[in-house]
Amino acid sequence: MALDISFIGEPEFFSLVVLPLLIFFARIADVTFGTLRIIFISRGMKLLAPFVAFFEIIIWLVAIGQVFQDIGSVVNIIAYAGGFAVGNYVGILVEERMAIGLNLIRIITQYDAEELILALKSDGFGVTAVDANGKHGPVKLIFLVVKRKDISTVIKMVHQYNPNAFYTIADVRSAKGGDIPHLYRKPRKRLTGRFRKGK
Repeated sequence: MALDISFIGEPEFFSLVVLPLLIFFARIADVTFGTLRIIFISRGMKLLAPFVAFFEIIIWLVAIGQVFQDIGSVVNIIAYAGGFAVGNYVGILVEERMAIGLNLIRIITQYDAEELILALKSDGFGVTAVDANGKHGPVKLIFLVVKRKDISTVIKMVHQYNPNAFYTIADVRSAKGGDIPHLYRKPRKRLTGRFRKGK
């Protein structure tokens, strides 16, 4: 028994199903591009932001044009709004996966930070450490600028060597000079002897 799919070509099916889906996915695409564009602007990416904006506005014009052709269609309006909501979420996920940009990590340790500092340096990170005093006595302030994709590596090392350390992460708009690991970092050297999990 053959499956009857002749209804797909019906005008009513197109207006109630196909067109709303096209609007929905077009809106997801253009809002995703818009989210990325805002993030690129905030990070000072002067060339990438307008490139993304070009495709964003083209897709938006297509989607809004379809809505205006039948402005009274509740289905189209819902599809447009739903695509806008989902597009924001997808845009954030895409940006997180791309992991573009630099971050400043500030670490405050209340215990001996020698093992953590040496571990970070052995993994290719540029580290600046300063002696300071906190609420409960002497502390060590550790600063390093890393690529976003390397944040998880640094945090794992903090948890390993100084699990009670306090740390903050902030975006860096631009950086020049210093020692920022390259895209393909050298593999971390094995630490032996006294360089083991700290207190």
